Amino acid sequence: MTVRSAPGDRPPVWITGAGVVSPAGLGVQATWERVCAGLPTARTDPELAGLPVDFSCRVPPYDLREALPGARLPAPERLDPFTVFAATAAGEAIADAGLDPGVWPAERVAVVVGTSLGGARTLEDQHERFLDGGYRRLSASLLPRYMPNLVAGQLSIVFGARGPCLQTSTACASGATAITIAADLLRAGRCDIALAGATEACVTPLITSAFARLGALSQRTDAPGEASRPFDRERDGFVMGEGAGMVVLERAEDATARGCRGRALLAGYGATSDAHHPVAPDPQGAGAVRAIRAALEDAAAGADEVDHVNAHGTSTPLNDAMESAVISHVLGPRPVVTSTKGVTGHLLGAAGAVEAVLTLRTLEEALVPPCANLREVSEGIGIDVVMDRPRHHPVNLALSNSFGFGGHNVVLAFRRV
Repeated sequence: MTVRSAPGDRPPVWITGAGVVSPAGLGVQATWERVCAGLPTARTDPELAGLPVDFSCRVPPYDLREALPGARLPAPERLDPFTVFAATAAGEAIADAGLDPGVWPAERVAVVVGTSLGGARTLEDQHERFLDGGYRRLSASLLPRYMPNLVAGQLSIVFGARGPCLQTSTACASGATAITIAADLLRAGRCDIALAGATEACVTPLITSAFARLGALSQRTDAPGEASRPFDRERDGFVMGEGAGMVVLERAEDATARGCRGRALLAGYGATSDAHHPVAPDPQGAGAVRAIRAALEDAAAGADEVDHVNAHGTSTPLNDAMESAVISHVLGPRPVVTSTKGVTGHLLGAAGAVEAVLTLRTLEEALVPPCANLREVSEGIGIDVVMDRPRHHPVNLALSNSFGFGGHNVVLAFRRV
């Protein structure tokens, strides 16, 4: 096995474990199988009844205590779903890495978790209680359940991680941002193990209505399962989703010393800002171009080495047109491209983390999932997008793109190990 050094002889960083909670299933394998099958998860949502957009992609119900037996968990009513999802995905990632929180070097374990909106469900529910009955109707756990930073705090408590504990919020790039910060902490010697990723649980009437008012959501209420259709000629917006993705990162030398083989090398990453518009991407994609080029430079790789791109691919007219033009301009026709949002919907802050994990599986399996619901590629989309069924394709270097409101662009580059 060859361990490649990053530019400047920085220590190479491996992903050694991964965990996922998504509308496609509980766990990495269940999610991967449904994504490869191209089976959408969007359906009519009773909680959204009566709204202009009444469908979403929900995580299947499950019991956290069954998912994390023996873990140090607070009472379920003290946790918002966004924390429940994060804890579940984190538990899977830690187990996948072969680590035991009972004996790991707690002071050298970092936690970095992204979220876009935090405990939105808690805030919305508690606000209704306040309007209905005033101060005394509020739960004393409102703030611990809602505050965005508390997801990182709760994970540090549950798993006994006493190193740097951080929360990131860069909209739909939050998960990718968290992974880059965790890698920086490892490269700087601030920790030896980093638990990083993102979580989101904001499919609520208020938040869904807010996105609908922006014109960002698909209006395909008569056929929810066909609504999320990245790069398709008839795409009309994204579908709200929820979930979490978490990874364990370690320096390759440390992982090798404990007998662990990395799932993938985090070869490089790039982060830029559009400085263009609060919610619309720069139509020229200049920030996205710079992010891809920065990721390749960090990975000491050429554009002609990229085999695969897991695209942000939101199913919105503006994003898909911009992103496809950027991929074509920077990377040419060579990479095989997919977007998994046709199955999962848009997981907002958690999207980049879940899609990073799916990119790892593509590296491992040499299999690129299809874009669900892609029937006819939109005019002007000049990239090789996978349709209908997964495609067997050797992948040595892959990119995972994340672009968020506010102009946040983060691109992760992964190499097979």
